[in-house]
Amino acid sequence: MPETLIKVENLSKKFCLDLKTSLWYGMKDMGSEMLGKKSINHDNLRDKEFWAVKDVSFEVKRGECHGIIGRNGAGKSTLLKMLNGLIKPDQGRIEMHGRVGALIELGAGFNPILTGRENIFNNAAVLGFSKEETNQKLDAIIDFSEIRDFIDTPVQNYSSGMKVRLGFAVAAQMEPDILLIDEVLAVGDMGFILKCFNKMDELLSKTALIFVSHNMPQVSRICSGLTVLNQGKSVFQGTEVSEGISFYYNYFDYKIGNFVGSDQAEIADIFLTSGVRTSNTEETFEIRHGEELSIHLKIKINRPITNPSIGLIFYDKEQRNFGEVMNFRDSLEIEHATGMLEVTATFPAVEFGQGIFSITIGLSANSENIRTSVFRIQSAIYFKVLSKKHGWAPMQFTPEWKIENEQ
Repeated sequence: MPETLIKVENLSKKFCLDLKTSLWYGMKDMGSEMLGKKSINHDNLRDKEFWAVKDVSFEVKRGECHGIIGRNGAGKSTLLKMLNGLIKPDQGRIEMHGRVGALIELGAGFNPILTGRENIFNNAAVLGFSKEETNQKLDAIIDFSEIRDFIDTPVQNYSSGMKVRLGFAVAAQMEPDILLIDEVLAVGDMGFILKCFNKMDELLSKTALIFVSHNMPQVSRICSGLTVLNQGKSVFQGTEVSEGISFYYNYFDYKIGNFVGSDQAEIADIFLTSGVRTSNTEETFEIRHGEELSIHLKIKINRPITNPSIGLIFYDKEQRNFGEVMNFRDSLEIEHATGMLEVTATFPAVEFGQGIFSITIGLSANSENIRTSVFRIQSAIYFKVLSKKHGWAPMQFTPEWKIENEQ
């Protein structure tokens, strides 16, 4: 059985909203600790204090990647800083076994006036590696970072992407037992991000990884377990990563986007149906995987439109466009639209994965092979797909399977 490298038990940290009050509390607490007094009651909040992290517990074994996700201010970075020893918890206990590598802030640990090469040796020394060990890894680190031409340039002249390249290269090539990563990969280019994930795949067999990110496809790609934080508390924890991601999205408000276009036409009504069920404006419409979905549009034409065409664009929770309907005129030919245009688009079986999706509506006019946009409404309506099959990909197909070598 893999050994446990990270063990967190009832970890809590509180902060103060006011700097002056925070300094005063800090002086009192330091004085009490120096005098050996036990007057500090960490269970209760004092005036202007709040819990940044409260009663969080989890374990990570060698070979596992544990994701920490949540909205801004949920306590993710505070938790990671406690794990890295940068701040002291008020309650709870942390066990860390082995060498710890951390990428928790862009450029953290770098001395800006030193060169990249000098910072490699500094960072490696902090991780506990000798100069001889670092020399053996030096070329691999520089090659991985892809900044050999600038390795003897002061880090203060590096771009944010170059700092990430160097920081990740040191942390990964020195192969720590524990690796902490907090959102820094968000500034890298796609090629380097893929390179980093391939390296993390290599490290996972001998490393315990904590991964903090707002990028849910990245979380789904690498994590084997997940903790969802909200207002400092753990509201979901488990190995069902896709289920945890869906849980995370429940904390966001979904609003209709702006109307962009002219007054030539406008949406009079839009609603969804599935069987006998109809959507309303108060709740997100729910549909089960594989059910029929119909999109009903009523468009008020204020001035005639020549050869109108309607487009439906589907977005997932990350606002990625993953599907479009642009074949309106293949099915319906309307030379001139006036008055109220009512149309319905029906999908016999929705094969979307579990989660919340939105539909953007566009209307265009077509004349002499020239297409002119009339209007576009981003995320005009939302719907939620329910499924027992938890998967992160927007599409979850259900093919017909057949065993070819049946005896």
